Amino acid sequence: MATQGGNLKSTSINGVKVYSISQRNLPTWLNPKKKRALRKDPHYQQRVELVQDLRFETATSRIKITPNEEYVIASGIYPPQVKVYELRELSMKFERHFDSEIIDFQILDDDYSKLAFLCADRSVCLHAKYGKHYTLRIPRMGRDIEYDCWSCDLFCAASSPDLYRINLEKGQFLKSFNTRSPALNVVSRSKVHGLVACGGEDGAVECFDPRVESSVGRIDAVAPSGDTNHEVTALEFDGDGGFLMAVGSSGGKVLLYDLRSSNPMRIKDHLYGSPILDIKWHSSLNSEGRKLITTDSHIVRIWDPETGEGMTSIEPNGGAINDICIFSNSGLMLLALDGSHIPSYFIPSLGPAPKWIASLENLTEELEENAQTTVYDNFKFLTKEDLERLNMTKYIGTNHLRAYMHGFFVDYRLYQRIAKKLPKVNRSLAASILEKETENERKDAEVVENKKGSKKNKGLGTDIFHDERFGGMFENKEYEIDETSQEYLALHPVAATTKQPSSLVEYFDPIAEEDEDQDQDFSSSDDDIKGKSRVPRLYEVKDERHAEAFRNSVSLAEEDSLPIGERLASLGDVGPILALTGKK
Repeated sequence: MATQGGNLKSTSINGVKVYSISQRNLPTWLNPKKKRALRKDPHYQQRVELVQDLRFETATSRIKITPNEEYVIASGIYPPQVKVYELRELSMKFERHFDSEIIDFQILDDDYSKLAFLCADRSVCLHAKYGKHYTLRIPRMGRDIEYDCWSCDLFCAASSPDLYRINLEKGQFLKSFNTRSPALNVVSRSKVHGLVACGGEDGAVECFDPRVESSVGRIDAVAPSGDTNHEVTALEFDGDGGFLMAVGSSGGKVLLYDLRSSNPMRIKDHLYGSPILDIKWHSSLNSEGRKLITTDSHIVRIWDPETGEGMTSIEPNGGAINDICIFSNSGLMLLALDGSHIPSYFIPSLGPAPKWIASLENLTEELEENAQTTVYDNFKFLTKEDLERLNMTKYIGTNHLRAYMHGFFVDYRLYQRIAKKLPKVNRSLAASILEKETENERKDAEVVENKKGSKKNKGLGTDIFHDERFGGMFENKEYEIDETSQEYLALHPVAATTKQPSSLVEYFDPIAEEDEDQDQDFSSSDDDIKGKSRVPRLYEVKDERHAEAFRNSVSLAEEDSLPIGERLASLGDVGPILALTGKK
């Protein structure tokens, strides 16, 4: 084992410890200033690496372990290449270069001696121990590849309704399986009964029996999740009974099916809205029952398929996730990222360490950091019910909320600002005081983090709301500030210019289109906090009376504030109307 430094970074989620072996497990949405401060910390940068040179120059696309668990094979860029690592030596054995990027590959033997690569130029490259053996091309652009060890058939899913079959024993194409989907994204095969399943662009899953070479069933797998026009992006059969099938959608949901029913047993939402990239069934002696490990480009979630409860999750900071490799009956996994390094994670509760690195379990206890760096101090966890109660659902999908487990992390300053109930009198002044206090707290926190100076409180705080001397200003309406008065405008000329023009409010009404409210809440939520809006609004005149007043530059505000009786009396001969109002 190659070691750098002497500490391991560990995080605890739901009481489950996750050890980051080669990279720090920081969320991608952490404050950039805090990230930069951590990069300058020499103790934080110390790490332990399992395998030397486990990296690519630009990104890693796919990573797998051979069935005998003696080699790790990874593909990446740039240039397009594949690397084979020998675990007994904890180092790279060899690397090979390709003419085009590798989309996916399959291991055809117990070790690295037989490999099949699906490339971006529609080619399928077959490799042996000595190097490239043969290359052929498929009719359409390939998207996924699967191998049937019973019949030596290689299945290729492509941008076509046909599932291509290549028999490696005969060295020829076989008749393709025809599906009713416009194109296929993924293909999976059960190691128990041999059924082959295809996931299409139309959200359907169609199963084929290679023995009869025909379709045996088809369902719209994504529709029960409530999503329309979503695709199937991941498929995986369970390895025990063979009756269960997990389906991942492009909307970030995982649906668990029993092959004997057309309705899903369970639906799990990743809460990120990103396509599910990979699904794996996992079991070991350390964990109770089987676990489902589902991956999208943001996060790896480990959860119980029986109850749907999350065990833990991994959110790397090195880039978007492309693939995941999990050692069987173990708690060790490797992630392929859009970054140069391939991080390793060890979860003792999920399983023991593999045999080739059995000392990892003792090492985690010896080198674990005593004082862990907490990266969620400035965030508060809220469930979806809490968001609805606080009227914060409009911030879903913005930088203010981060999906996590069964809820969201929200910036604590924003939560404080919304959770605190403003007084009924002088609400604008109270809101400005609260905003300034939040800003001062943020600046003080940065000063303490960067150790640039002492903490100083500046300006008024929310304590003034309950102060004996000034509390009445926010309780008694007699102290209400008239922001339209000449005295106020003389003291606050800038504030007057930032307000919406009175003529716009007085003479015109905003036009609300069908989807405008939702789009504006979603796209301009960042500016709502600052009192601004980036979305242009359209207005229409209220009525002919207001149009005439606007043309003559006459204000109707004072007239509209009068009681209806006095307003009608000012119009002249309105006797019958006054009779209806009961006034003389």
